[in-house]
Amino acid sequence: MSGQTLNTSMNRLKLDNPMRKIKIEKVIVNCSVGRSGAPLERAEKIIEMLTGQKPSIRKAKKTIRGFGIHRGEPIAVMVTLRRSKAREFLQKAIAAIGYKVREENFDEHGNLAFGIKEHLDIPGTKYNPELGVIGMDVVVHVSRPGRRVMIRRRARSKVGKKHLVTKEESMKFFQEEFGVKVTTQ
Repeated sequence: MSGQTLNTSMNRLKLDNPMRKIKIEKVIVNCSVGRSGAPLERAEKIIEMLTGQKPSIRKAKKTIRGFGIHRGEPIAVMVTLRRSKAREFLQKAIAAIGYKVREENFDEHGNLAFGIKEHLDIPGTKYNPELGVIGMDVVVHVSRPGRRVMIRRRARSKVGKKHLVTKEESMKFFQEEFGVKVTTQ
């Protein structure tokens, strides 16, 4: 067998390996209102309406007098989506930003983070004057099967560097799966 034939058959095996496929681990939707009360309740209702899951309320870690925030005061809501719910919401969220993502939005581990200025940009969302308009942050965590070996508590082990998702692989994944255009500016 010649070197060229062997090399192409090895590449084909690499691509066909189910352990090399990138998957969406979770999608985190965060909306930081900055104060408790009615605005936080409205944001909670909007996030629940968009995701179909009840969001958890996040409290301030420290007091910031300039913003009128006190330690322990509820100031944000967030929800973590997994499996099919994550994929469905992500498709809508990417449509809301016009299928364009900057290269800077990817980290070195292939995770993607972007913001949506108004929740009304998400397709299928109607304006409700009682709730108003909110913005939100969306974080997408991607990985390959087998990553859990590295983060579990019991029988933890190492995962090779080649098995971890890189920024370039993640950009290619989002271009192929969701039709996202990655821009440099």
